[in-house]
Amino acid sequence: VQLQASGGGSVQPGGSLRLSCAAPEVPFIFEAMGWYRQSPGRQRELVATSTPGGIVKYADSVKGRFTISRPNGLNTVYLQMNRLKPEDTAVYVCLGERDPLTEYWGQGTQVTVSS
Repeated sequence: VQLQASGGGSVQPGGSLRLSCAAPEVPFIFEAMGWYRQSPGRQRELVATSTPGGIVKYADSVKGRFTISRPNGLNTVYLQMNRLKPEDTAVYVCLGERDPLTEYWGQGTQVTVSS
């Protein structure tokens, strides 16, 4: 199972980026998909998750700035990141959860927010 993430890059504070993650060859629908992030010296942090039923969850630090979307509840998930801050700098990793005991992780994509 491969999750293909893209869309990272470098932006100035206040800028925007859109991350994408897709699993086109997976023969089942993930129960949940989402994004985590990790930066040096910090624990991996949940950023946002989405289930096919449309239930979304955000880290407090990104509420109101980030939006996760999962069109038609299929195996593609986007993370629109607005008003980016330097503390958002991290490697963002996509997650697909088939069930609570079965998780699949994509490769990370670097997001750097710096002036």
